[in-house]
Amino acid sequence: MTHFAAFLGLAALIVITPGADMALVTKNGLLRGRPAALATALGINCGVAVWALASALGLAAVLRASETAFLAVKVLGAAYLLWLGLRTIRGAGHAAATRARAGRPFVQGLLSNLFNPKIAVFFTSFIPQFVSPAHSSAWRLLALGLVFNAMRLVWLVSYACVVGKAGGVLRRPRIRAALDRLTGLVLVGFGVRLAAEHR
Repeated sequence: MTHFAAFLGLAALIVITPGADMALVTKNGLLRGRPAALATALGINCGVAVWALASALGLAAVLRASETAFLAVKVLGAAYLLWLGLRTIRGAGHAAATRARAGRPFVQGLLSNLFNPKIAVFFTSFIPQFVSPAHSSAWRLLALGLVFNAMRLVWLVSYACVVGKAGGVLRRPRIRAALDRLTGLVLVGFGVRLAAEHR
């Protein structure tokens, strides 16, 4: 029980820490409103659920152990974030063109998460600390992974609702253009950071 309480506390801190996921929810929420922000959040959490299952089955550990596989996923993830960020910056202030190029928010959220090998590292290094070696099993790892995912889902959906609601005011042309550029730069920054990070 003590391990679980510690897990919940640390997981909560990780969940609310701003990162590429929140930047993507912000971008789609400001650009396209609450439905897009919610779809992005759901896509992200579907990606987290896939990583949780992969971790429980040992697949995430294989990715972490293989430098080539890790590098390939990292490069894909960095390139995807850079692409999203640059498209957002380029379309800043042009609502119709930006919406046309924005793609599907759910798919954006899903791909940005699946292409982030740091999630694999998280699931193979953080979560196992809270499973006793004597009782370690795929089911326990999966259960903790799904608890983490549920916490992340609640947080991102709540955040998406706030961003989507604020978006009505923030979508005024000049304000929206500035926010588009800012969120685009943030996504580019996360892409560069992911590309530069080591395991």
